[in-house]
Amino acid sequence: MRYMKCIALALLWCGIVSACFGQDGFAKPPSIKAIKFGKLIDGTGKVLPNAVVIVKGNRIESVQSGSSGIPADAQVIDMSKYTGIPGLIDVHTHMTYWWDGDRRTNPNAESARLLPQELAFLAQENARKTLDIGVTTVRDMAARNYTDIAMRNLINRGAMVGPRMFVAGPAIAAGSSMPRSGDVFPAVQNQASGVEDVMRLTRQELAAGADFIKMFGSTGGFDKVETNQTFTYEEMHAAVEVAHTMGKRIAIHSYGASGARDAVKAGADTVEHAIDIDDETFAEMIRKHIIYVPTVYHNVWYAQNYKEFGWPESENAAIMAYEKASEETTTRAIKAGVHIAMGSDGVYELFGHNTEELTYLVKCGMTPAQALAAGTVNGAAALGMEKDLGEVTPGHYADIVAVQGDPLNDISVAVHNVKWVMKGGEVFVDKTR
Repeated sequence: MRYMKCIALALLWCGIVSACFGQDGFAKPPSIKAIKFGKLIDGTGKVLPNAVVIVKGNRIESVQSGSSGIPADAQVIDMSKYTGIPGLIDVHTHMTYWWDGDRRTNPNAESARLLPQELAFLAQENARKTLDIGVTTVRDMAARNYTDIAMRNLINRGAMVGPRMFVAGPAIAAGSSMPRSGDVFPAVQNQASGVEDVMRLTRQELAAGADFIKMFGSTGGFDKVETNQTFTYEEMHAAVEVAHTMGKRIAIHSYGASGARDAVKAGADTVEHAIDIDDETFAEMIRKHIIYVPTVYHNVWYAQNYKEFGWPESENAAIMAYEKASEETTTRAIKAGVHIAMGSDGVYELFGHNTEELTYLVKCGMTPAQALAAGTVNGAAALGMEKDLGEVTPGHYADIVAVQGDPLNDISVAVHNVKWVMKGGEVFVDKTR
């Protein structure tokens, strides 16, 4: 009898320990957290002084001014020296473009040679660098062999540290318009010709677990800045129709104006990169709530780092000419009132510098407040996740960043002064100590 009582007491103690500690034996943090900020920019246009954000689990329960309503059992996190902003959203990354920095190798070629299992493991570095600068969510714009889906799932399981990922699987390219070898575009794998083939591949990608569709509507990328349209309007419309019928969104890459025009006409949810977009197309984007993702900064980064890729310096002139056209088009889009989202087009060593895109959006004419919206609420809209992301308001995921300074006066504060990062109620970065 004494033996049975000992077992019962042991089981009771194990239950108590399990409730208070995780499986690894470390104490679980309280499920309710109260984060104090000197000021909170909540993503809706409001700025709250002496704000307190109450987080329960992975969601925001309430936001208030002053400490009077803090629950007695809450863990209090004092960020009162800092400004709180919503977790940033980068809607154009290539997380699986990983490189070891060996200057004797070409990063595109090396990335294409790695096994999918190797790439998913090694690309953790890109994910950590991205989260470290306050980007808590990314839209990843294509990866070979569904490696991006593997990364998304591992992050969601807690087996890998990184931002919340929405992924496209392999992009859909037109016929033989893009190389199959992966030496230039490691993500390109699936190619389609004709409406039926496009519809088949769109269904295939979604069935494999892609969150949205990425379609190459033109050539162009890295040092190749030509703007030739590759899919017809009919083919683009077919992809849009299948994606929307299945409740998913579609992003269409176009370096040029004609591909962007047909992508907008077809009803794409976002248009990536395009230069020289005409005023009529801008007006249609506004009417259809289509978001423009200009990815201005990445061209500057390519020109600065051309030696990594092994292309001649002479090609930088074409890259910078394209970058100038990108700035001019973005400026016109801002003046027209087109909704713009922050997209870094991050690859390789650009990770950790993703948010420099905000600097260039301000350079193109945005106010710091507009740029911050491009990196938060507009990013959430691009994902169709407005009710969950982009704001520090009740019901949204507790994706919150603390910065030193006021990003509404100087956007570089959000780019360079990130001190603390929470994603889904869990603190992943703390540089305040």
